[in-house]
Amino acid sequence: MNRKSTAKAASKPKPVPAKSAKIPESGQEPVSDQYISRRVAEWRDAGIKRVKLALTDVDGVMRGKYLSLDKFASVAKSGGAFCDCVLGWDVEDKLYDNVKFTGWHTAFPDAPFRLDLSTERRLADEGNIPFFLGEFTDAKTGGRHPLCPRSLLQRVLDRGKAMGYGAKIGFEYEFFVFDETPHSVREKGYKGMKPLSPGNFGYSVLRNSAESDIFTSLMEYHDSMGCSIEGLHCETGPGVIEAALAPDQALRGADKAAVFKTFTKVFFQKRQKMATFMAKWSLDYPGQSGHMHQSLFDIKTGDPVFHKAGGREGMSPIMESYVAGMQKFLKPFLCLCAPTVNSYTRLVKGAWAPTSATWGVENRTTALRVIPGGPKTQRMEFRLGAADGNPYLVAAACIGAGLLGIERKLKLGDPVRGSAYEVQDSLPEDLKLPSNLRDSLGNLRASKEAVELFGAEFVDHFANSREWEVREHEKAITDWQLARYFEII
Repeated sequence: MNRKSTAKAASKPKPVPAKSAKIPESGQEPVSDQYISRRVAEWRDAGIKRVKLALTDVDGVMRGKYLSLDKFASVAKSGGAFCDCVLGWDVEDKLYDNVKFTGWHTAFPDAPFRLDLSTERRLADEGNIPFFLGEFTDAKTGGRHPLCPRSLLQRVLDRGKAMGYGAKIGFEYEFFVFDETPHSVREKGYKGMKPLSPGNFGYSVLRNSAESDIFTSLMEYHDSMGCSIEGLHCETGPGVIEAALAPDQALRGADKAAVFKTFTKVFFQKRQKMATFMAKWSLDYPGQSGHMHQSLFDIKTGDPVFHKAGGREGMSPIMESYVAGMQKFLKPFLCLCAPTVNSYTRLVKGAWAPTSATWGVENRTTALRVIPGGPKTQRMEFRLGAADGNPYLVAAACIGAGLLGIERKLKLGDPVRGSAYEVQDSLPEDLKLPSNLRDSLGNLRASKEAVELFGAEFVDHFANSREWEVREHEKAITDWQLARYFEII
């Protein structure tokens, strides 16, 4: 769980461009037609016949397609389009009945998108074909789409840039691996599933050595896609693994997290196994976290701004206000970081997940863990996030809240010492977190700061999508209900 620095601006990742070509930084305008034509010609010479692309929806699900090289050249130059239903349906492709942006009432027109050519990766197990990430664009203006998660993060990062700050982040994910397939888990009704390995073996050298082919292959697999894992180990629970991704500037860090989640599932399914990033798949085991380490740096110099020699726990006034902002706005922004009904089954006392908007120094029971260090290592870990979160929305919520704290010069109170669970009931109401998605989405709707940071259209659409999620859950007949009421009532 120890991380390297998240303070200093990262060096640019190494895609696979032509030797003389310059790929733009993330978020810049597309490069020239000549560059695109040259790249396509190089791929043809290498025997590559197609390209894959992906965009991320509000749930963090990657939606994408293969393109021929000719079609890619057209899309790279002029953009492409998906049916806009991908922004109006849930994880089971069921259409929302309560959103304004799209639906039967709009007849599902195209949602245009553009590719970010700086995100080029290669898929080694698909003939080394190129893979690109994209983002939805506004059909009228060609600018950022108000509902696109990747664009939403860029909106927040622009706010930081205007203040003189850039952000650096690194995600950590826990996920359970099963010796199952998509067919077998459905045939079993998600019961009696066989884990990759039995028992509780946190940090076990025995387990990671016995399964070394899987561990090392997974690291190499992500290395090949520019999503380096800097630490990989067994966690407590049967078949559970934790991966710490190398930190990077915020947009690229979120890109890496989105790619990591999807392609870790791909990696295991190609081996007749399954990985799940549910927040909690069983009440018998701890939940699965999606922690995010974060810090800010000076845009002009690249120097970190979270450290001050002699400051409280090494914190600069900027860091103190950033942490204070996160603490203040964690409650209204919670459903961006805990977006499913299942998310809240993890947020219970004594289960290795924070349950209130608290901060502490090297305290793993608090939501915000300040990690003292030097100028390059001083940072904060957001520990409340679960593995089911959309990394773009988690990053936008955290960084946005921190920036509000800096803008408003918020003062940071005293840290929690010892167990945060023991003081939770005595905390003020604004630091007590909801225990369910319905209450959480209500807090988002009521937040003026959410509208200020993320835009009214996004807040309305996302809250409606979470309301749909709650209603879908409320229609379900659970095993608990059957066991409790079937005979006796």
